[in-house]
Amino acid sequence: MDEKLMALIDTAINREEDAYVFYMDLRKRAADTAVKDTLEYIAAEEKKHRAFLVGYRDGDFDTQSLRLSDVTYYKIAEYQQEPEITEKMSSADVYLVASHRELRSHKFYTELANLHADGEARSMLLKMANEELKHKEKMEYLYSNAAFPQTSGG
Repeated sequence: MDEKLMALIDTAINREEDAYVFYMDLRKRAADTAVKDTLEYIAAEEKKHRAFLVGYRDGDFDTQSLRLSDVTYYKIAEYQQEPEITEKMSSADVYLVASHRELRSHKFYTELANLHADGEARSMLLKMANEELKHKEKMEYLYSNAAFPQTSGG
């Protein structure tokens, strides 16, 4: 693995570590237990991403552990302004902040993938981008349910 790719993977590992810390911090700001549980789940996913990247960097090229899958692209984060992170946040705001974070991560991996020709590195980066897009989908789904709850009238 060339030095440039190693540096990119180290950057990605750092981003996954930062994401874990970010979600655990955001978890402290959420009042709702279900939101806290969701943020803990997403933080654990970021730890798995880090472990995958460390393994990849260290020669474990089992990219089959990440699979490309179809994702519903709601585009909520693209059209809703990211809320400011405050001490106490509504469930909807927490999910919208998380959606924006996942969008930035998706773009990061996609842009890195686009710097590479077809091959193992590009494939791995596209799979990571897809993982982040799956998280974004989940956060946007939860945001829409928190921001626009179903009423008994329909």
